[in-house]
Amino acid sequence: MLLMRFNVFKNTVLLFVLIMISCGSKSKSEALSSELKPDELKTTPTQVHEDKNIIIGANRTNMYLPLLKGKRIGVVANQTSVIFKKDKSYTHLIDSLLALKVNITKVFSPEHGFRGKADAGELVKDGIDTKTNLPIFSLHGSSKKPSNTQLDNLDIIIFDIQDVGVRFYTYISTLHYIMEACAEQDIPVLILDRPNPNGHYIDGPTLEIKNKSFLGMHPIPLVHGMTIGEYAKMINGEKWLKNDVTCNIIIIPLKNYTHKTPYSLAIRPSPNLPNDKSIKLYPSLGLFEGTNVNAGRGTEFQFQRYGAPFLDKKFYKFNYTPVANFGAKYPKHKNVVCYGKDLTNEVLNDNMTIKWIIEAYQNSTDKTLFFNTDNFTKHAGTSKLQQQIEAGLTEEAIKLTWKKGLEDFKKTRKKYLIYP
Repeated sequence: MLLMRFNVFKNTVLLFVLIMISCGSKSKSEALSSELKPDELKTTPTQVHEDKNIIIGANRTNMYLPLLKGKRIGVVANQTSVIFKKDKSYTHLIDSLLALKVNITKVFSPEHGFRGKADAGELVKDGIDTKTNLPIFSLHGSSKKPSNTQLDNLDIIIFDIQDVGVRFYTYISTLHYIMEACAEQDIPVLILDRPNPNGHYIDGPTLEIKNKSFLGMHPIPLVHGMTIGEYAKMINGEKWLKNDVTCNIIIIPLKNYTHKTPYSLAIRPSPNLPNDKSIKLYPSLGLFEGTNVNAGRGTEFQFQRYGAPFLDKKFYKFNYTPVANFGAKYPKHKNVVCYGKDLTNEVLNDNMTIKWIIEAYQNSTDKTLFFNTDNFTKHAGTSKLQQQIEAGLTEEAIKLTWKKGLEDFKKTRKKYLIYP
Protein backbone atom coordinates (compact mmCIF):
# COMPACT_ATOMS: atom_id res chain seq x y z
CA MET A 1 0.00 0.00 0.00
CA LEU A 2 2.81 2.40 0.93
CA LEU A 3 4.65 1.61 -2.32
CA MET A 4 1.47 2.22 -4.32
CA ARG A 5 0.98 5.61 -2.61
CA PHE A 6 4.59 6.51 -3.42
CA ASN A 7 4.18 5.60 -7.08
CA VAL A 8 0.95 7.59 -7.32
CA PHE A 9 2.62 10.60 -5.76
CA LYS A 10 5.71 10.24 -8.00
CA ASN A 11 3.52 10.21 -11.09
CA THR A 12 1.56 13.17 -9.75
CA VAL A 13 4.72 15.22 -9.29
CA LEU A 14 5.91 14.32 -12.80
CA LEU A 15 2.58 15.42 -14.24
CA PHE A 16 2.77 18.65 -12.26
CA VAL A 17 6.23 19.43 -13.65
CA LEU A 18 5.03 18.84 -17.21
CA ILE A 19 2.06 21.15 -16.61
CA MET A 20 4.35 23.82 -15.18
CA ILE A 21 6.55 23.69 -18.28
CA SER A 22 3.70 23.73 -20.77
CA CYS A 23 1.66 26.45 -19.08
CA GLY A 24 2.71 29.88 -20.26
CA SER A 25 -0.43 31.94 -20.69
CA LYS A 26 -3.68 32.39 -18.82
CA SER A 27 -6.40 30.01 -19.92
CA LYS A 28 -10.16 30.26 -19.59
CA SER A 29 -9.98 27.93 -16.61
CA GLU A 30 -8.03 30.58 -14.70
CA ALA A 31 -11.19 32.69 -14.46
CA LEU A 32 -14.16 30.50 -13.58
CA SER A 33 -17.50 32.22 -13.09
CA SER A 34 -18.70 33.24 -9.66
CA GLU A 35 -21.97 33.82 -7.91
CA LEU A 36 -21.14 33.54 -4.18
CA LYS A 37 -20.94 37.07 -2.77
CA PRO A 38 -21.16 37.10 1.05
CA ASP A 39 -21.54 40.87 1.49
CA GLU A 40 -20.85 40.78 5.19
CA LEU A 41 -17.39 39.43 4.46
CA LYS A 42 -16.39 41.83 1.71
CA THR A 43 -13.68 44.35 2.44
CA THR A 44 -13.76 48.06 1.73
CA PRO A 45 -10.37 48.70 0.08
CA THR A 46 -8.45 51.75 1.29
CA GLN A 47 -5.01 53.03 0.34
CA VAL A 48 -3.68 49.88 -1.31
CA HIS A 49 -4.29 49.48 -5.02
CA GLU A 50 -4.73 45.91 -6.18
CA ASP A 51 -2.49 44.77 -9.03
CA LYS A 52 -5.04 43.20 -11.34
CA ASN A 53 -2.34 41.34 -13.26
CA ILE A 54 -1.76 38.99 -10.34
CA ILE A 55 -3.26 35.55 -10.85
CA ILE A 56 -3.79 33.66 -7.60
CA GLY A 57 -3.05 29.96 -7.29
CA ALA A 58 -6.74 29.02 -7.08
CA ASN A 59 -7.40 30.62 -10.46
CA ARG A 60 -4.69 28.58 -12.18
CA THR A 61 -6.97 25.58 -12.45
CA ASN A 62 -5.26 24.28 -15.59
CA MET A 63 -2.22 23.57 -13.41
CA TYR A 64 -3.93 21.56 -10.69
CA LEU A 65 -7.13 19.99 -12.05
CA PRO A 66 -5.12 17.14 -13.66
CA LEU A 67 -3.60 16.42 -10.24
CA LEU A 68 -7.07 15.91 -8.77
CA LYS A 69 -8.44 13.51 -11.35
CA GLY A 70 -9.54 10.24 -9.75
CA LYS A 71 -8.53 11.42 -6.28
CA ARG A 72 -10.51 11.55 -3.04
CA ILE A 73 -9.95 15.08 -1.83
CA GLY A 74 -10.08 17.03 1.41
CA VAL A 75 -10.01 20.83 1.37
CA VAL A 76 -8.79 23.24 4.07
CA ALA A 77 -10.79 26.37 3.35
CA ASN A 78 -12.72 29.36 4.62
CA GLN A 79 -14.59 32.30 3.10
CA THR A 80 -11.44 33.54 1.33
CA SER A 81 -11.01 30.33 -0.66
CA VAL A 82 -12.44 31.66 -3.90
CA ILE A 83 -11.79 31.76 -7.63
CA PHE A 84 -12.05 35.24 -9.13
CA LYS A 85 -13.60 36.34 -12.40
CA LYS A 86 -12.59 39.37 -14.47
CA ASP A 87 -15.71 41.28 -13.39
CA LYS A 88 -14.61 40.89 -9.72
CA SER A 89 -17.32 38.36 -8.97
CA TYR A 90 -16.18 35.04 -7.59
CA THR A 91 -17.21 31.56 -6.58
CA HIS A 92 -16.04 29.51 -3.66
CA LEU A 93 -13.28 27.06 -4.57
CA ILE A 94 -15.31 24.11 -3.31
CA ASP A 95 -18.40 25.10 -5.29
CA SER A 96 -16.28 25.46 -8.43
CA LEU A 97 -14.53 22.13 -8.01
CA LEU A 98 -17.76 20.28 -7.27
CA ALA A 99 -19.28 21.79 -10.43
CA LEU A 100 -16.30 20.36 -12.32
CA LYS A 101 -17.02 16.90 -10.84
CA VAL A 102 -13.94 16.93 -8.61
CA ASN A 103 -14.41 14.38 -5.83
CA ILE A 104 -14.29 16.50 -2.68
CA THR A 105 -15.30 14.37 0.29
CA LYS A 106 -14.29 16.40 3.37
CA VAL A 107 -13.76 20.01 4.43
CA PHE A 108 -11.46 21.23 7.21
CA SER A 109 -12.07 24.70 8.68
CA PRO A 110 -9.61 26.96 10.56
CA GLU A 111 -10.22 29.65 13.20
CA HIS A 112 -13.43 31.63 12.49
CA GLY A 113 -14.97 28.62 10.72
CA PHE A 114 -15.63 27.60 7.12
CA ARG A 115 -17.77 30.64 6.33
CA GLY A 116 -15.59 32.95 8.46
CA LYS A 117 -18.15 34.23 10.95
CA ALA A 118 -16.92 32.96 14.34
CA ASP A 119 -15.30 35.30 16.87
CA ALA A 120 -11.54 35.34 17.36
CA GLY A 121 -10.55 32.43 19.60
CA GLU A 122 -14.08 31.01 19.57
CA LEU A 123 -14.14 27.22 19.40
CA VAL A 124 -15.77 25.97 16.22
CA LYS A 125 -17.67 22.69 16.13
CA ASP A 126 -17.70 20.01 13.45
CA GLY A 127 -20.73 20.09 11.22
CA ILE A 128 -22.25 19.81 7.76
CA ASP A 129 -22.06 22.57 5.15
CA THR A 130 -25.68 23.39 4.32
CA LYS A 131 -24.88 24.31 0.72
CA THR A 132 -22.83 21.26 -0.29
CA ASN A 133 -23.76 18.72 2.43
CA LEU A 134 -20.06 18.03 2.90
CA PRO A 135 -18.83 17.12 6.39
CA ILE A 136 -16.79 19.90 8.02
CA PHE A 137 -14.10 19.08 10.55
CA SER A 138 -13.05 21.98 12.74
CA LEU A 139 -9.36 22.69 13.23
CA HIS A 140 -10.16 25.25 15.90
CA GLY A 141 -12.18 23.20 18.34
CA SER A 142 -11.18 20.40 20.67
CA SER A 143 -8.23 19.68 18.36
CA LYS A 144 -6.06 21.80 16.09
CA LYS A 145 -4.70 18.83 14.16
CA PRO A 146 -6.78 16.46 12.01
CA SER A 147 -6.96 12.94 13.36
CA ASN A 148 -5.98 9.80 11.46
CA THR A 149 -9.67 8.90 11.25
CA GLN A 150 -10.53 12.26 9.70
CA LEU A 151 -7.82 11.71 7.08
CA ASP A 152 -9.02 8.20 6.23
CA ASN A 153 -9.83 7.61 2.57
CA LEU A 154 -8.18 10.81 1.36
CA ASP A 155 -5.61 10.83 -1.43
CA ILE A 156 -4.72 14.52 -1.32
CA ILE A 157 -5.56 17.68 0.65
CA ILE A 158 -5.92 21.16 -0.83
CA PHE A 159 -4.91 24.10 1.36
CA ASP A 160 -6.31 27.45 0.20
CA ILE A 161 -6.60 30.21 2.82
CA GLN A 162 -5.76 33.91 2.61
CA ASP A 163 -3.10 34.87 5.16
CA VAL A 164 -1.98 38.37 6.25
CA GLY A 165 1.66 37.62 7.11
CA VAL A 166 1.58 38.04 10.90
CA ARG A 167 2.89 35.34 13.25
CA PHE A 168 -0.05 35.34 15.65
CA TYR A 169 -2.58 35.10 12.82
CA THR A 170 -3.36 31.44 13.32
CA TYR A 171 -3.77 30.20 9.75
CA ILE A 172 -0.04 29.40 9.54
CA SER A 173 -0.39 27.30 12.69
CA THR A 174 -3.22 25.43 10.99
CA LEU A 175 -0.92 24.95 7.98
CA HIS A 176 1.69 23.41 10.31
CA TYR A 177 -0.74 20.87 11.76
CA ILE A 178 -2.18 19.97 8.35
CA MET A 179 1.32 19.33 6.99
CA GLU A 180 2.29 17.32 10.06
CA ALA A 181 -0.82 15.13 9.97
CA CYS A 182 -0.52 14.56 6.22
CA ALA A 183 3.20 13.76 6.48
CA GLU A 184 2.41 11.10 9.07
CA GLN A 185 -0.21 9.55 6.76
CA ASP A 186 1.77 10.00 3.51
CA ILE A 187 -0.87 12.31 2.01
CA PRO A 188 0.36 15.10 -0.27
CA VAL A 189 -0.78 18.68 0.32
CA LEU A 190 -1.64 20.89 -2.65
CA ILE A 191 -1.17 24.57 -1.69
CA LEU A 192 -2.92 27.23 -3.77
CA ASP A 193 -0.80 30.28 -3.09
CA ARG A 194 -2.17 33.78 -2.43
CA PRO A 195 -0.46 37.18 -2.02
CA ASN A 196 0.62 38.36 1.41
CA PRO A 197 -0.66 41.95 1.89
CA ASN A 198 2.12 42.48 4.46
CA GLY A 199 4.66 40.52 2.45
CA HIS A 200 6.91 43.47 1.56
CA TYR A 201 8.68 43.80 4.92
CA ILE A 202 9.93 41.86 7.95
CA ASP A 203 9.72 43.26 11.46
CA GLY A 204 9.07 42.60 15.13
CA PRO A 205 10.51 40.39 17.87
CA THR A 206 11.46 36.82 17.00
CA LEU A 207 9.58 34.10 18.88
CA GLU A 208 11.54 32.24 21.52
CA ILE A 209 10.62 28.57 21.18
CA LYS A 210 9.87 28.27 24.92
CA ASN A 211 6.91 30.60 24.25
CA LYS A 212 5.50 28.43 21.47
CA SER A 213 1.70 28.30 21.26
CA PHE A 214 -1.02 28.25 18.62
CA LEU A 215 -0.43 32.02 18.40
CA GLY A 216 3.13 31.33 17.28
CA MET A 217 4.70 27.94 16.66
CA HIS A 218 8.01 28.78 15.03
CA PRO A 219 11.07 31.00 15.70
CA ILE A 220 10.11 33.73 13.26
CA PRO A 221 9.60 37.51 13.58
CA LEU A 222 6.14 38.92 14.22
CA VAL A 223 5.92 39.97 10.53
CA HIS A 224 7.51 37.26 8.38
CA GLY A 225 7.14 38.53 4.79
CA MET A 226 6.25 35.19 3.16
CA THR A 227 3.32 33.72 1.29
CA ILE A 228 1.65 30.54 2.51
CA GLY A 229 3.50 28.55 -0.16
CA GLU A 230 6.87 29.94 0.86
CA TYR A 231 6.08 29.40 4.51
CA ALA A 232 5.20 25.75 3.85
CA LYS A 233 8.60 25.29 2.23
CA MET A 234 10.23 26.76 5.34
CA ILE A 235 8.28 24.46 7.67
CA ASN A 236 9.62 21.48 5.72
CA GLY A 237 13.14 22.80 5.24
CA GLU A 238 13.68 23.79 8.86
CA LYS A 239 12.32 20.45 10.12
CA TRP A 240 9.67 22.08 12.28
CA LEU A 241 7.20 19.20 12.02
CA LYS A 242 7.03 16.64 14.82
CA ASN A 243 9.74 13.97 14.67
CA ASP A 244 11.34 15.87 11.77
CA VAL A 245 8.87 14.44 9.27
CA THR A 246 8.59 16.12 5.87
CA CYS A 247 5.31 16.73 4.08
CA ASN A 248 4.91 16.19 0.35
CA ILE A 249 3.80 19.63 -0.83
CA ILE A 250 2.83 20.79 -4.31
CA ILE A 251 2.59 24.58 -4.62
CA ILE A 252 0.54 26.26 -7.32
CA PRO A 253 2.36 29.58 -7.48
CA LEU A 254 1.08 33.08 -8.04
CA LYS A 255 1.60 34.61 -11.46
CA ASN A 256 2.93 38.18 -11.92
CA TYR A 257 3.60 38.62 -8.18
CA THR A 258 6.57 39.99 -6.28
CA HIS A 259 6.91 40.80 -2.58
CA LYS A 260 6.77 44.48 -3.48
CA THR A 261 3.51 44.13 -5.41
CA PRO A 262 0.67 45.90 -3.56
CA TYR A 263 -2.44 43.77 -3.17
CA SER A 264 -5.86 44.69 -1.84
CA LEU A 265 -7.96 41.85 -0.42
CA ALA A 266 -11.41 41.52 -1.95
CA ILE A 267 -12.77 39.54 1.02
CA ARG A 268 -12.01 40.20 4.66
CA PRO A 269 -9.74 37.36 5.84
CA SER A 270 -11.43 37.28 9.25
CA PRO A 271 -14.35 39.13 10.85
CA ASN A 272 -12.24 41.83 12.50
CA LEU A 273 -10.00 42.69 9.56
CA PRO A 274 -12.53 44.59 7.42
CA ASN A 275 -10.22 46.50 5.09
CA ASP A 276 -6.67 47.30 3.98
CA LYS A 277 -6.22 49.87 6.76
CA SER A 278 -6.88 47.33 9.50
CA ILE A 279 -4.68 44.74 7.76
CA LYS A 280 -1.78 47.21 7.63
CA LEU A 281 -2.22 48.23 11.27
CA TYR A 282 -2.86 44.69 12.53
CA PRO A 283 0.82 43.76 13.19
CA SER A 284 1.08 46.77 15.54
CA LEU A 285 -2.37 46.83 17.14
CA GLY A 286 -2.57 43.05 17.36
CA LEU A 287 -0.23 43.25 20.35
CA PHE A 288 -3.05 44.96 22.26
CA GLU A 289 -4.82 41.58 22.14
CA GLY A 290 -2.42 40.53 24.89
CA THR A 291 -3.46 43.46 27.09
CA ASN A 292 -6.70 44.68 28.62
CA VAL A 293 -6.91 47.45 26.03
CA ASN A 294 -9.61 47.20 23.36
CA ALA A 295 -8.22 47.31 19.79
CA GLY A 296 -11.42 48.38 18.06
CA ARG A 297 -13.36 45.13 18.41
CA GLY A 298 -17.02 45.92 18.92
CA THR A 299 -16.83 48.87 16.50
CA GLU A 300 -16.70 49.24 12.72
CA PHE A 301 -13.03 50.27 13.00
CA GLN A 302 -11.39 47.06 14.18
CA PHE A 303 -7.60 47.41 14.50
CA GLN A 304 -7.86 51.08 13.55
CA ARG A 305 -8.27 52.43 17.09
CA TYR A 306 -7.55 51.46 20.66
CA GLY A 307 -8.85 52.43 24.06
CA ALA A 308 -9.73 51.41 27.60
CA PRO A 309 -11.56 52.91 30.60
CA PHE A 310 -8.26 53.06 32.51
CA LEU A 311 -6.38 55.12 29.91
CA ASP A 312 -5.98 58.75 30.99
CA LYS A 313 -8.85 60.78 29.53
CA LYS A 314 -6.88 63.97 30.14
CA PHE A 315 -4.23 62.72 27.71
CA TYR A 316 -6.56 60.92 25.29
CA LYS A 317 -9.31 63.18 23.92
CA PHE A 318 -10.79 60.48 21.67
CA ASN A 319 -13.30 57.99 23.09
CA TYR A 320 -15.68 55.28 21.89
CA THR A 321 -17.90 52.57 23.33
CA PRO A 322 -17.49 48.95 22.13
CA VAL A 323 -20.74 47.02 21.60
CA ALA A 324 -21.49 43.47 20.50
CA ASN A 325 -21.36 43.15 16.72
CA PHE A 326 -20.43 40.84 13.85
CA GLY A 327 -17.24 39.03 14.88
CA ALA A 328 -17.20 40.37 18.45
CA LYS A 329 -19.99 39.13 20.67
CA TYR A 330 -18.03 39.99 23.81
CA PRO A 331 -15.55 42.77 23.02
CA LYS A 332 -13.30 44.05 25.79
CA HIS A 333 -15.07 46.72 27.85
CA LYS A 334 -18.41 46.05 26.17
CA ASN A 335 -20.80 49.00 26.64
CA VAL A 336 -18.15 50.96 28.58
CA VAL A 337 -16.60 54.23 27.40
CA CYS A 338 -12.99 53.72 26.32
CA TYR A 339 -10.43 56.51 26.03
CA GLY A 340 -7.69 56.14 23.46
CA LYS A 341 -6.60 56.98 19.93
CA ASP A 342 -8.19 56.97 16.48
CA LEU A 343 -5.69 55.72 13.88
CA THR A 344 -7.84 55.78 10.76
CA ASN A 345 -5.63 58.48 9.24
CA GLU A 346 -2.34 56.76 10.11
CA VAL A 347 -0.24 55.28 7.31
CA LEU A 348 2.03 52.28 7.92
CA ASN A 349 3.43 50.59 4.84
CA ASP A 350 6.89 49.20 5.55
CA ASN A 351 7.06 48.54 9.27
CA MET A 352 5.16 47.72 12.43
CA THR A 353 5.36 49.99 15.45
CA ILE A 354 5.16 49.64 19.21
CA LYS A 355 4.91 53.38 19.88
CA TRP A 356 1.17 53.19 20.54
CA ILE A 357 1.38 50.37 23.05
CA ILE A 358 4.26 52.15 24.84
CA GLU A 359 2.26 55.38 24.93
CA ALA A 360 -0.86 53.60 26.19
CA TYR A 361 1.06 51.91 29.00
CA GLN A 362 2.68 55.17 30.04
CA ASN A 363 -0.72 56.88 30.12
CA SER A 364 -2.60 54.21 32.08
CA THR A 365 -4.14 55.44 35.29
CA ASP A 366 -3.59 51.98 36.78
CA LYS A 367 -0.69 50.12 35.16
CA THR A 368 -1.55 46.89 37.00
CA LEU A 369 -4.60 46.62 34.74
CA PHE A 370 -2.67 46.92 31.49
CA PHE A 371 -1.00 43.59 30.67
CA ASN A 372 -2.47 40.12 30.51
CA THR A 373 1.03 38.73 30.94
CA ASP A 374 0.64 35.17 29.67
CA ASN A 375 -1.40 36.23 26.67
CA PHE A 376 0.89 39.15 25.86
CA THR A 377 3.93 36.87 25.90
CA LYS A 378 2.20 34.50 23.49
CA HIS A 379 1.43 37.38 21.11
CA ALA A 380 4.89 38.94 21.38
CA GLY A 381 6.66 35.57 21.31
CA THR A 382 8.91 36.76 24.11
CA SER A 383 8.54 37.92 27.72
CA LYS A 384 11.20 40.57 27.12
CA LEU A 385 8.89 43.00 25.33
CA GLN A 386 6.60 43.48 28.33
CA GLN A 387 9.64 43.89 30.58
CA GLN A 388 11.14 46.47 28.23
CA ILE A 389 7.91 48.48 28.06
CA GLU A 390 7.50 48.39 31.86
CA ALA A 391 11.12 49.51 32.24
CA GLY A 392 10.43 52.60 30.13
CA LEU A 393 12.63 51.76 27.11
CA THR A 394 11.99 53.73 23.94
CA GLU A 395 10.77 52.12 20.74
CA GLU A 396 14.17 52.74 19.14
CA ALA A 397 15.98 51.00 21.99
CA ILE A 398 13.60 48.04 21.94
CA LYS A 399 13.85 47.61 18.17
CA LEU A 400 17.64 47.45 18.42
CA THR A 401 17.24 44.26 20.47
CA TRP A 402 15.33 42.69 17.55
CA LYS A 403 18.09 43.34 15.02
CA LYS A 404 20.04 40.07 15.22
CA GLY A 405 16.91 37.92 15.14
CA LEU A 406 15.66 39.77 12.05
CA GLU A 407 19.01 39.45 10.27
CA ASP A 408 19.23 35.71 11.01
CA PHE A 409 15.66 35.15 9.85
CA LYS A 410 16.21 37.02 6.58
CA LYS A 411 19.08 34.66 5.75
CA THR A 412 16.89 31.64 6.47
CA ARG A 413 13.88 33.07 4.63
CA LYS A 414 15.90 33.65 1.48
CA LYS A 415 16.28 29.89 0.97
CA TYR A 416 12.53 29.38 0.64
CA LEU A 417 11.37 32.31 -1.45
CA ILE A 418 9.38 31.60 -4.60
CA TYR A 419 8.93 35.25 -5.59
CA PRO A 420 11.44 38.10 -5.88
